[in-house]
Amino acid sequence: MENTHVSAFSIYERVLQQTPQPIEVAKKKKRKTHVQVSKSNNKAKRKHTGTPVLTDAQKMVGIEKPVRGVKEVSKVVKGPSLDTVLTGLAKINNSRERASKLFEWLIHPIPPKIFFRETWEKKPTLIKRQNPEYYNGLFSTAEFDRILRDDEVQFGVNLDVTSYINGKRETHHPPGRALPFTVWDFYKRGCSLRMLNPQAFSSTVWNVLSILQEQFNSMVGANMYLTPAGTQGFAPHYDDIEAFLVQLEGKKHWRVYNPRSDNEVLPLVSSRNFCQSEIGEKVLDVVLEAGDLLYFPRGFIHQGNCLPDAHSLHITISSYQRNSWGDLLQKLVPVALEMAMEEDVEFRRGLPTDYLTYMGVQNSDKADPRRSEFTARVKDLMRRLADFAPVDAAVDQKAKDFLYDCLPPLLTPEEKASSVHGALARWENGEAKDASIHLKGHTKIRLIRDGIARLTSDGDSILLCHTTDNSRVYHKEEPKNFEIRDEHTDAMEFLIHSYPKFVSVGSLPCDSFDNKAIHLLLSTTTTQPRPSSEPHYEQCKQ
Repeated sequence: MENTHVSAFSIYERVLQQTPQPIEVAKKKKRKTHVQVSKSNNKAKRKHTGTPVLTDAQKMVGIEKPVRGVKEVSKVVKGPSLDTVLTGLAKINNSRERASKLFEWLIHPIPPKIFFRETWEKKPTLIKRQNPEYYNGLFSTAEFDRILRDDEVQFGVNLDVTSYINGKRETHHPPGRALPFTVWDFYKRGCSLRMLNPQAFSSTVWNVLSILQEQFNSMVGANMYLTPAGTQGFAPHYDDIEAFLVQLEGKKHWRVYNPRSDNEVLPLVSSRNFCQSEIGEKVLDVVLEAGDLLYFPRGFIHQGNCLPDAHSLHITISSYQRNSWGDLLQKLVPVALEMAMEEDVEFRRGLPTDYLTYMGVQNSDKADPRRSEFTARVKDLMRRLADFAPVDAAVDQKAKDFLYDCLPPLLTPEEKASSVHGALARWENGEAKDASIHLKGHTKIRLIRDGIARLTSDGDSILLCHTTDNSRVYHKEEPKNFEIRDEHTDAMEFLIHSYPKFVSVGSLPCDSFDNKAIHLLLSTTTTQPRPSSEPHYEQCKQ
């Protein structure tokens, strides 16, 4: 068959021909909703920790009384702008302290200690600030429009176009680049726009997420949602992440429901789309306005729709995907079993020759004493297995995954000036200038960020895994690491554990200055006053 070129515009015209009528938005009647709660749903109810204040926004959506089991803060909350916050954070010497301060601003006025003690992974939290400018500068519709015009945004990769009408969710976008003409026409016709990775296009979002990574020690991601007035873009569902909904513009009506059963509390994967008849007990019915924040744990079903009088722009900041004890054990148990089989003969003894005659599903109803003996033997071996569990090694495997998932750091001006990114190396008058490294015993160095690198082992060698060369697009690059020689591991550990202090090259625990220099050249080197040859360290400005 002959290859023919089809333009993006002709594809879009074809889409319009298939859907000649504007996408209709179902009109919603005002009515009270009564949900029958089953016994299984009762088990999933969260403990009531106080009576929330009834807000004007709740009255707007017809709530007759405060909702139990939801932590709510409703008062006028003033705070510094995001630009002021980020400028102040850049002056903080410790990156973990930066992360803590930024998270404190994100959920202000709730103290982080109270948040993690009372609501984290337990129940939704609602913050009504009555301050529409609180999150100004994080992202905006104008920024989204600029991205569409200036960057290569791809449908299905960076941007989804969706609608939810009469209980049916649909995806509408064609393949190819998401040009403003196409995107804004979809929006005018009632479709919601979801940007899947705004951090790849917005430096501010990238900066915020890369800082917050050290708060959670887990990847922090974001999705942006722009929804036209009077529409809904997504069906009710639950997610596999801890979600912080940051309302940036307009307002949006949210309904949040308890997990339907104990099996759906803190789920490992996101759910399918639900029908209204499948949803459990509603625990929150509220309108978020600009400056408000809504948090809910993974497993809480949610749906949001815009009111007729305003569009909505919000960003969902997410974390803690696949970061459970069970996920750690998935890495730990296979290695523990391999070690147990090597070191304990009991794991290598043969199964009974006749075990297939009384074990298995087809024999599960048999009243055979051999079944109890077999099961008891398995349980005994499982208990013995714990003695072979290499917990630190399994944690290192989780850490490698985390560092691979991470965004690279957006360096502060000071970090940039004292690292390879601020180096003066250049080509001038036919030769390379300022490209040499001069190490002295009094040269002081440190990691640029606390969580930027980690020593791990792959069994045969010691690796330094790091995030500095990661992509802003999830897993676009291969994992970044390099091998550390055995004689240099003590020095590397010394640098990691010394953070945030600067330490001199001469203080590194190596046998000789030559070894110290070799270690730095192999890993990440700094000079004084010249910057380092690799991005993981920075010099001390004396």
